[in-house]
Amino acid sequence: MSIETRDEFESLKRVGRVVRLVLERMRAAVKPGVTTAELDRIGGLAMREHGARSAPRLVYGFPADTLISVNDAAVHGIPGPRVLCDGDLVKLDVTVEKDGFMADAAVTVPVGDVPEHRLRLIAAARAGFARAMQVARPGVRVSELGRAIEAEVHSRGLQVVRELAGHGIGRTIHEPPSVPNYYEPRDRSTLSEGMVIAVEPIVAERSGRMMEDADGWTLRTRDGGYTAHYEHTVVITRGRPLLLTAA
Repeated sequence: MSIETRDEFESLKRVGRVVRLVLERMRAAVKPGVTTAELDRIGGLAMREHGARSAPRLVYGFPADTLISVNDAAVHGIPGPRVLCDGDLVKLDVTVEKDGFMADAAVTVPVGDVPEHRLRLIAAARAGFARAMQVARPGVRVSELGRAIEAEVHSRGLQVVRELAGHGIGRTIHEPPSVPNYYEPRDRSTLSEGMVIAVEPIVAERSGRMMEDADGWTLRTRDGGYTAHYEHTVVITRGRPLLLTAA
């Protein structure tokens, strides 16, 4: 969506704040021995405490309040009995609806003692996002964000997951435009002031090619390589973008 009124802006700020609080609550509970179902329960309770609902459950009928993906699972993991172990990378992906508006953010959390080469995945996803924010201005092609992300990730010897992308957001989860994590020269769409988008670098240690699990939701790497995911909902402004889910 594109923000047109002060009321819309304030509503998006409120839902973005809820996303941040939910992620903080879940992240604080990550440790070896915790199940992904328990993390989801914590997230769902935090949503309801703030008068919010799970957007994936509301829009797509997702069978949980949050999306939790571990190791080679990149996105859309269904929380369940899986017990987190020392060395895991757990991706917490939270999209919330409140008062008719939605916001989305994700973070990758290391569990216990994680090898340095796996921590590099987390750093690369965050760095790719930061580099995209340096070019995210009105009039810039959306694909330039992908160019920035891919360049940063490749400079670290890693790969972006090309089959997954960021997106517009606001009144529902997925709105135009698509925001790829690589340069797509055929995409001539541009950013505009007030546009609300979710920018989400997803980084793989090897090829980054995806396959879907039998559950019909979880997407994981074909080669078993670990992944990291970092995401915020941002508003395009004349200056640096405003991170709704970080404030």
